[in-house]
Amino acid sequence: MASDELNVLIAQKRANPYDPTQSIESLRGNGPDGGSIARPDTIVTSSDADGVYGEWVAWGAPATQSVFMFLHGGGYYRSSAKASRRVASNLSKACGCRCFTVDYSLAPEHPFPAAVDDAYTVYHWLLKQGISAEQIVVGGSSAGGGLTAALLAKLKLNGEKQPAGAVLLSPWTDLTQSAGTFVSNADSDPTISKLYLDRMAKQYLNGADPTDPLASPVFSELEGLAPILVQVGKSETMFGDALAYVAKAREAGVQVELDPYDDVIHGWHNSDHVVPNMPEAFAAIDKIGKFFKAHADYIR
Repeated sequence: MASDELNVLIAQKRANPYDPTQSIESLRGNGPDGGSIARPDTIVTSSDADGVYGEWVAWGAPATQSVFMFLHGGGYYRSSAKASRRVASNLSKACGCRCFTVDYSLAPEHPFPAAVDDAYTVYHWLLKQGISAEQIVVGGSSAGGGLTAALLAKLKLNGEKQPAGAVLLSPWTDLTQSAGTFVSNADSDPTISKLYLDRMAKQYLNGADPTDPLASPVFSELEGLAPILVQVGKSETMFGDALAYVAKAREAGVQVELDPYDDVIHGWHNSDHVVPNMPEAFAAIDKIGKFFKAHADYIR
């Protein structure tokens, strides 16, 4: 049963449905600005990661040099590292590590593969800071979850070492929007529709093939990827994206855990600044913390 806090969040989302007549600039204005307020006892430090802006977010005194590299959501067209401070500080607390949030390039000004290139650049920049691949867990929500999977795919294509693990939160892994849950869950998901994602996919791809494995990583070769945790809501329209990616990963022999949730909506991990203390959000983030500590090299 949904918590009172989750019911409040759902009501807020239903009261503000997607309007296809809104411009991209207007939709960007509806972004999660409140997410820029980190939880107490958090230090945020700006950084230039070889030309890509990012922020170190650390709650308390992290117990390890391992890092959670976080890629925000937002349909590849909105949100930012700054807007991710709240969720990053929650992840920092749960994982006992520093988070590095990435301000990757956004469409339509910077279409595919700019976001993938920026994530790849930041991953290599972290390595150049003396942080080993075994000390990095990469993760993200929605488009950021798809971008996380795309980064794994690019590293595999280039024959490079995978990170210690990957966390995909309600990931957008298929830019064709062909999953059956776009129809079956259309009424249960108050935030994400096929109409919305078709628009954002078109401007992100800018004419590129939607089945390109770095745009839609469900079409990539998954053998040899890092261990993966996938969290998603069963009532999300994008539930099918998660199911398809997990099924293909399992067929490829990847260590992957599917962690589905009843009642939650898309992006519930990022809701602490909207509806504080939502049990469903903290239960999921606590599980991410356990995954991080199980897979990252936890040496001080």
